[in-house]
Amino acid sequence: MSNIKIQMKGISKIFETEELETHALKNIDLTIYAGDYVSISGPSGCGKSTLLSILGLLDMPSGGEYVIEGKNVTDLSLDEAAEIRNSKIGFIFQSFNLIDELSVFDNVALPLRYKNQVPSDSDIEMRVNECLALVDMSHRASHKPNQLSGGQQQRIAIARALVAEPAILLVDEPTGNLDSKSGDQVMDVLEKLNDRGTTICMVTHDPRYADMATTQLKLLDGAILTTPALSEAS
Repeated sequence: MSNIKIQMKGISKIFETEELETHALKNIDLTIYAGDYVSISGPSGCGKSTLLSILGLLDMPSGGEYVIEGKNVTDLSLDEAAEIRNSKIGFIFQSFNLIDELSVFDNVALPLRYKNQVPSDSDIEMRVNECLALVDMSHRASHKPNQLSGGQQQRIAIARALVAEPAILLVDEPTGNLDSKSGDQVMDVLEKLNDRGTTICMVTHDPRYADMATTQLKLLDGAILTTPALSEAS
């Protein structure tokens, strides 16, 4: 099986109104291999969020081809896109999007409970505990999110994104709501996950964090400014 997780060829995105046509993305070529750590940076309005939305199947391109693990996902229906998104992609957002009424354990378990084939309770417990251990939050399993610091909540969000074993983690400004110390701790978690083999694609405005990635993409006016040598297939 190919170790290419993500492949985009000639991806464009145009937003149209009656009076205006905005080219948000222009001819994006992008290949992400298993184990890559890719950062996407650039000024406000350059297309970062649009690119991440298309990568995460939250939006569809206007042109080009998008393939995830060998499956062409360019022209999926909303239902088909949701199914691929739930099975292949883990999201980490700037806002943690945790449910305060649920325990940490149940927040992390949510993606498993929404799978087409729900795992057994014992399998869910094992997988959730594994992911909490990966982010050093096992001791908080019974707490509610509003009992945790911002940095701790982001760690829980990372565990939730990992629990369904996605092909890739898409990370959107993961430190945006954190102080610098908490932000550094969260980035340390992401770096350790990548060292263990997790494939990550991250949008960040912080050059320090962008530089932690093994592949750094810079966008300007919807186009990739520099295309560093991407990982070689092993």
